[in-house]
Amino acid sequence: MPAFDLSHWSRARLSQVEQALSEWVVDDAPAALGDAMRYAVLDGGKRLRPLLVLAASEAVGGNPAAALRAACAVELIHAYSLVHDDMPCMDNDVMRRGKPTVHVKYGQAQALLAGDALQALAFELLTPDDPAIDASIQAGLCRLLAKAAGHDGMAGGQAIDLASVGLNLTEKQLREMHKRKTGALLQGSVMMGAACGQLSAVAQSALQSYGAAVGLAFQVVDDILDVTADSATLGKTAGKDAAQDKPTFVSLLGLERSRDHAQELLAQAQASLRESGLADTTALEALARMVVNRDS
Repeated sequence: MPAFDLSHWSRARLSQVEQALSEWVVDDAPAALGDAMRYAVLDGGKRLRPLLVLAASEAVGGNPAAALRAACAVELIHAYSLVHDDMPCMDNDVMRRGKPTVHVKYGQAQALLAGDALQALAFELLTPDDPAIDASIQAGLCRLLAKAAGHDGMAGGQAIDLASVGLNLTEKQLREMHKRKTGALLQGSVMMGAACGQLSAVAQSALQSYGAAVGLAFQVVDDILDVTADSATLGKTAGKDAAQDKPTFVSLLGLERSRDHAQELLAQAQASLRESGLADTTALEALARMVVNRDS
């Protein structure tokens, strides 16, 4: 059997995602709101979360139409979070995905509204008037995404992050913050893909563990890259965490221990996939390796 080619696998699926996003994120919203929405979403980003949705759905034989909508919805939530996080009241960043942030280009009020509209659109995409997608799947996807994005997930993690500037967090506290801020949406992406099909309790638990490991690994590597890569490579401002005195895995564990920890999390993710009992988790395994070994 030939080796799995993640680039080839990703290209075909990302083409679907980009086409769907371009179609569903309309440009005719009032007062140029659509322009700001499209600027925030299109032509940039790794699209890791949509790929995790699609890989998990394929692993469980999921409904392709539901999976594509879930993949786009989770990317819209991710995009809205970046728009808001970059604003002066939060991280006050001026570059994202290699271009000016939305509030720099369109102003703070328009950026705030664009984020709000993208969040609403995400849930609209998950609830189409389409008999091919069972209502129970639609409801389940909405619940998973809302939980991952809300106070128990991404928003709660961001609140902890803002409250932790200048503080000396313990490793346990840092993990809890990033389990919510970054990990919840990545784990949610995996579980949304899984919810598009049928799976055993064993497989569900294993995929939850896989998603948790990948979610934390992503943040560990992000912290590493913040001190080892330049802004051009990252597509965003490098060194921001240290400049803002934010606690990170590197500031707490050191650079080499953080690198080791990323590899430990990769091993955990791979072990979870082996325990899932699913016939083909090759794409999920390759995505985990990509998360840990990436350079941007």
